[in-house]
Amino acid sequence: MVYHLGKAYSVAHTFLYALRNVRLQTDRERFRENVKRLGELMAYEISKQLRYKNEKVTTPLGTANASLLEEEPVLIAVLRAGLPYYAGFQHMFPEAPAGFIGAYRKEGSEEVEILLSYMATPSLEGRTVLLIDPMLATGKSFVRTARALMQQGLPAHVHIAALVGAPEGLDYLQKNFPLPHDIWLWALDDKLNDQYYIVPGLGDAGDLCFGEKI
Repeated sequence: MVYHLGKAYSVAHTFLYALRNVRLQTDRERFRENVKRLGELMAYEISKQLRYKNEKVTTPLGTANASLLEEEPVLIAVLRAGLPYYAGFQHMFPEAPAGFIGAYRKEGSEEVEILLSYMATPSLEGRTVLLIDPMLATGKSFVRTARALMQQGLPAHVHIAALVGAPEGLDYLQKNFPLPHDIWLWALDDKLNDQYYIVPGLGDAGDLCFGEKI
């Protein structure tokens, strides 16, 4: 299922406006903070789909009913652009185990080829996984990442947590993602350009967060 959270009016649109705005996005600290805020808000929305158990809690004046997660999800951040976004999810799931994977496009090839440079995760067998990367462009990095993660065990379900997506990437994911999943987006933009960047998008999220790479 696809959850397009941007269809509803909310304060999230204020943060997304600042991320897209060429006059504002040059402030790296502000950019990272807005990415983190959108991560927090998406984590809250995804939390509604998780499983809970009932517990009693003692208050100063008696007892009350409480609902607690049956099991923490596993958070997987795709480096490097995923780090500020991941920070928002970690703020909402502070006890969740986490993993990190480095995925990047191979430069100079006509077709998009995704390479992996690093992976460190806990066991994913039977777990609910939140796969966190702000940009869903071609969708190939999410699929390549998922296939690598399957070496760490087969998750029960994956929530793909992106910030901005393109229709081409969404279609590719729905046809090729190898695990049961839901897709979460704040914005579904118009298309990919000839360089496979999202239009209108917001630019290179990693560069805007951390500076241009060489």
